[in-house]
Amino acid sequence: MPSDRLFIIEPEGLPDLAGMMVATLDALRHLGGSGSIQEIDETVIELEGLSEAEQAIPMPNNDQRLKVNYYLAWARTYLRRGGAVENSARGVWAITEAGSAIHDRAPAAAIVETVQAEEREKARQKRKAKEAAEVSGDADVVIADADAGPADEEDWKAALLTVLGSMAPDAFERLSQRLLREAGFTKVEVRGKTGDGGIDGLGVLRVNLVSFQVYFQCKRWRGSVGAKEIRDFRGALQGRADKGLFITTSHYTPAATDEATRDGAIAIDLIDGDRLCDLLKENGLGVGTEMVERVRIDGTWFDSV
Repeated sequence: MPSDRLFIIEPEGLPDLAGMMVATLDALRHLGGSGSIQEIDETVIELEGLSEAEQAIPMPNNDQRLKVNYYLAWARTYLRRGGAVENSARGVWAITEAGSAIHDRAPAAAIVETVQAEEREKARQKRKAKEAAEVSGDADVVIADADAGPADEEDWKAALLTVLGSMAPDAFERLSQRLLREAGFTKVEVRGKTGDGGIDGLGVLRVNLVSFQVYFQCKRWRGSVGAKEIRDFRGALQGRADKGLFITTSHYTPAATDEATRDGAIAIDLIDGDRLCDLLKENGLGVGTEMVERVRIDGTWFDSV
């Protein structure tokens, strides 16, 4: 690994979490102190110089998430637990005064050690509470674990992306068609044929008195979508559309994002897997929400009686 790199991403093994935490803080400083998840991830990738091959390494066991994004989510979670960053309900992450003082691995590694010690203690208390519930015969007690995973990498999104990844290509095209209709597009057509330069369909979006013809491509993707795919799609749009829309279950590389908004070229809007999950949830397309009551047992309280 080059001396100026804080971490590397490899197909096997775990990345340096402390290094990823420092890289995340560096990215937030570069962004002016705050940023969205996408902005942070893209800035970390740019500052660290991760290749497209590194960005495309998937999680194992057919998990639809990419390794770099998954562990950057863990890095944010550890930083939040350590008071180095804070996040708002709108998904904006900001560096705190404590985080501003962290510039190398040592304090980040200390946060990792502290959080892991807290998790070991929580696991011990959970075992004790479960044993107490079994002794009392209370089978309805549910032990909640508020930090079972990265704060911004919800299990429901991983499960949804797995479902989307198993859909047939034509079914995924029809789902994209339905989503665009729910979003206000009219005359949405799915072409359902190959050999059209990657164009899967088109629709019309009316904004006030102006209408735009938008061609879209929707792909279930394993790995990052790079700049080449965006260039190829734009080439198919020349002389045919006002705008393009690229929908994927995966992520876009920073180079792809830059290519999508290149000056003098047809603008292409990008929807990645994370945003796709949010849109399906917002529009109630196969995703519902429910309130669940959870009972938490404070084993330490009983110890003090």
